[in-house]
Amino acid sequence: MNLNQITVPSVGLSKSVAFYQKLGLRLIVGALPYYARFECPEDDATFSIHRVEELPEGDGIYVYFECAGLDERVTRLRATGIVFNELPTDQR
Repeated sequence: MNLNQITVPSVGLSKSVAFYQKLGLRLIVGALPYYARFECPEDDATFSIHRVEELPEGDGIYVYFECAGLDERVTRLRATGIVFNELPTDQR
């Protein structure tokens, strides 16, 4: 079995598209202002966002992306203006 796609809501699709492109995802469907789909650079999985008027209440959705060379990638992303709430921390 393979994960094909995850879709999450967004109230600001254009900003979300720019953000995920900065992370390195490749835009493969740009049906703005309603929908966008990305391809992960190292796998078959895709990630998409769809426009909503309001985000759902509650705990929300958690999506985790994995990459090699995390410290270097964070440095590059910070240089593009992405702000991190917490920087990478080595833990056991």
